[in-house]
Amino acid sequence: MSAVPQESESLVRCEVTGPVARITLNRPLQRNPLDWATIRCLGDLVREFEADPAIRFVVLRGAGGHFSAGGDLKGYVGLYADEAGFRRFLVDFHDLLERIENSHKIYLALIEGFCVAGGLEVLLACDIVLAAQSARIGDAHAGYGQMPGAGGSQRLPRAVGPMRARYLMLTGEVLSADEAERIGLVSRVVDDAALDTQTDALLRRLVDSSPLGLAGMKQLERIAATTDLQTGLKQELEFVWSYATTSSDATEGLIAFAEKRKPRFNGT
Repeated sequence: MSAVPQESESLVRCEVTGPVARITLNRPLQRNPLDWATIRCLGDLVREFEADPAIRFVVLRGAGGHFSAGGDLKGYVGLYADEAGFRRFLVDFHDLLERIENSHKIYLALIEGFCVAGGLEVLLACDIVLAAQSARIGDAHAGYGQMPGAGGSQRLPRAVGPMRARYLMLTGEVLSADEAERIGLVSRVVDDAALDTQTDALLRRLVDSSPLGLAGMKQLERIAATTDLQTGLKQELEFVWSYATTSSDATEGLIAFAEKRKPRFNGT
C-alpha cells in the first residue's frame, strides 16, 4: 500500500502492520476537525484499503486525547456560500461512511475525549467502538444551529431508537462513556490507560477468526439494519446456506472443533 500523500500528512497519520491499518486524525489543537480536505484524505485511504486484500481491520482514532469535535464550523461559513461545493462535500462524506459501513473489512473506532457531531457520524458507521472513560459522545449540532449531514440523522435512530435519537439531536446533550454504552452507542468502555492494550487484545482475537466469517457477520447485521424482519430472515437463510456449502473456512471450523485444535482459516 502506498504512503499517505505528503500534503495530507498533517491531517491524518496512517500505518499498516500485518492485517491491521491504523488511521489517526492528526489535528489535535483543533480537536481533529472533519473538514473537506480530511474527508477526502480518509476517502482515499479507505479506497486504497478496499483494494488491498491483506488488510482486514482498520482502526480509527484521534490524536491529542480527542476523537473529533466534528466539522470545521469556521470553514463552513465559506462552504455554505458555495452551493455546488457544499453538496460535493456532503456527497464525499456520505460516500466515505457508506464505504466503511459496506466494507468487508472490520472498522474499529477508539474514542477518547470529545466525539461529537461529525465525529459521532463516523462512530456510527464503524463496526466496533471502544470508548475510554474520558469519552464524551453526542450529536451536539443543535447548539450551533446545525444538522447532521453525513448520515447521522438516519444511523442514530437505528442505533439507539427513535426516542433517544430525537432527544440527543434536539437537545445536543453530550453523554458520558458509561451512558453511551448503556444506550448502545459504544460496544465497550475501558479505562483510559487500558485503551491500547484492550484494543490490541481484541485485534488478536479478531485476527484469529475467519475473514469470510467476520465479513459475513457484518453483512448479515447490515441486512438486519436496512430491511424488514421477513426479508432479513429470507436473506439470512440464503446467505448462510451459500457460506456453509461453499466456504472452506466453514468446514475447517467444524473439523478443527472435532480434532480439538485451533482452526486454520484461509479465507476461501
